[in-house]
Amino acid sequence: MTDPTNQPSTGQPSTDPARTPATFRILIVPGVNPDRWLRVWAERLRDVPAELVVAEPADAEARLRAGDADAALVRLPVDRDGLGVIPLYDEATVVVVPKDHVLTVVEEVPVADLADEVVVVPGDDLLGWSDAPGTPFSGGDVPTTADAIDLVAAGVGVVLLPQSVGRLHQRRGLTARLVPEAPGSTVALVWVEDRYDDLTEEFIGIVRGRKANSSRGRGAAPEEPPSKKSGTESGRSPRAKASSGAGSGKRGAAKGKSSGGGAAASRTSGRSTTRRPRKGR
Repeated sequence: MTDPTNQPSTGQPSTDPARTPATFRILIVPGVNPDRWLRVWAERLRDVPAELVVAEPADAEARLRAGDADAALVRLPVDRDGLGVIPLYDEATVVVVPKDHVLTVVEEVPVADLADEVVVVPGDDLLGWSDAPGTPFSGGDVPTTADAIDLVAAGVGVVLLPQSVGRLHQRRGLTARLVPEAPGSTVALVWVEDRYDDLTEEFIGIVRGRKANSSRGRGAAPEEPPSKKSGTESGRSPRAKASSGAGSGKRGAAKGKSSGGGAAASRTSGRSTTRRPRKGR
């Protein structure tokens, strides 16, 4: 299993042109928005377009392993065997209810307040909250989240969803409230370790917020050659600079004597003028 804090165990990314695809395919599941990362990708790798592949959560891992995408932004858990996994963030949970429901009188719903509700758990459940409060819906199978939303709109019960998925299913007559005590949904960046290459490394760096000048992938900024300083810098010849230095030394010695002796001058010149570095944000 890959350590999320380190480079994948397969070693250095491949730079073999034969393995470089015409596009970099990123699989996403509903509710995951990669727009900010795609903008950075477009700036750094203009010759390799990024292509989005949308998959249902239940199919996402299988499609990634089958080669339908080069990397994926999915919800955990996944089978980590042969996969590199970097958890990115935890998404809050909301309860979706009719707008005239009693739970709408508060902005955040305590878990205890769900105890008297009929909770609809769809077949494509994204939370896996096995001991969720409330009474499970007993009216038959509910295959999808969309089907669960239909039941909520009909006043049959409530449904618990990741916040972004709740937004996707917004409709007239329904609203959502945060449930802070509920378990969240973890979104992660995932790739197949055997197919790890320099483009995958570049996308990992972008998602992690790595700057272009510290990139390890193809989008790394070229290093600038060190500047060559000539002896005539600032229009002054080496002889003129040497003369200037000697003169300033004599003036400094004279100043030291007039201000109370060479020792005092030495103590003054020995003070550090280095500024403390700014703290990082």
